[in-house]
Amino acid sequence: MTQIVDYTSLQDAVTEYLARDQDATLIARIPTFVQLAEAKFNRQLLVRQMERRATAVADLGSNEPEFISLPSDFQSMRRVRLSGVAGKPCLEFRSGTQMDEYRLSTSNAAARPRYFTVFGNELELAPTPDAAYTVEMIYRQNLPPLSSDGVNWLLTAAPDLYLYGALLESAPYIKEDARIQTWGLGLTAALNELNELGMVSAFNAGPMTVRVSGRVM
Repeated sequence: MTQIVDYTSLQDAVTEYLARDQDATLIARIPTFVQLAEAKFNRQLLVRQMERRATAVADLGSNEPEFISLPSDFQSMRRVRLSGVAGKPCLEFRSGTQMDEYRLSTSNAAARPRYFTVFGNELELAPTPDAAYTVEMIYRQNLPPLSSDGVNWLLTAAPDLYLYGALLESAPYIKEDARIQTWGLGLTAALNELNELGMVSAFNAGPMTVRVSGRVM
């Protein structure tokens, strides 16, 4: 049985499990099955390995210094702070409508940013920066696709997740297959276990403290 260590061996394992190594058309579609599985992982995985940190500087030389490009692998924002300011203050999230209302209700004079929102592929700050602030973004990234690098952290940590995910995505193509339910159960179990492990590793890294009357016990 193939040991799954990279993109190529994953495709070989999927071929073995499908037991249709003579079906060249099916084998040619395996990269698509993997791609579709990765799209599902991006929507359903909630683990610390998907969190990244990036910095950017507000460009005062731009016509719109309040807009900063988001990282290319950006999916959703966790928090934003001004890393070059004492205390690294966090910016408060505001919706696009709230940002517009804020600008209308003030003189919109340039100042240290206090709020942010995500607009398309950009981060919008308000007030408009009055200096070249370094903005630190803690964000959730999209999974690095195997088709680009051949291996990523998820394949190393959970090859079963990739295997069951790709097999299940083959279901619409192979249609009537008694193994579909098995693959679906395997995928669900792997996703749940990985998400649970992610919760434990992120929020149970140390002993619990109990606060009583403002004191830490």
